[in-house]
Amino acid sequence: MNIKIEHIAIWCKDLEVMKAFYMKYFRMTSNEKYINPVRNFESYFLSFNENESTKLELMKRPDIIENLSVRGHLMGFCHLAISVGNRNSVDILTDTLRSDGYTIMGEPRVTGDGFYESIVEDPEGNWVEITE
Repeated sequence: MNIKIEHIAIWCKDLEVMKAFYMKYFRMTSNEKYINPVRNFESYFLSFNENESTKLELMKRPDIIENLSVRGHLMGFCHLAISVGNRNSVDILTDTLRSDGYTIMGEPRVTGDGFYESIVEDPEGNWVEITE
């Protein structure tokens, strides 16, 4: 049995803005938008490359209730961690995101468990750890 995480899903207010963010800053690619008019549901699956099996699903439906709390401080899903390969890439991407107006929740640092990372909010407030 081959057990793995297939995908992680995020409810979104604006699919196009979220898709553009992950494609621009994390070099993800996207499939064509899926639309189910009966359920009033739309989604994209994003991936890092053809060989990467774990995907990010961005979903939208008008009846989903908006979360108005600070995302990283709620019980349940806390953050998505994306490795960019090395410490220099963490620093460069963090600075780029800051310059482009995104909120940096945690500056680049070595954490107590040994990760070099920063934390940024995506366009809808979800926390993304940028790791080496």
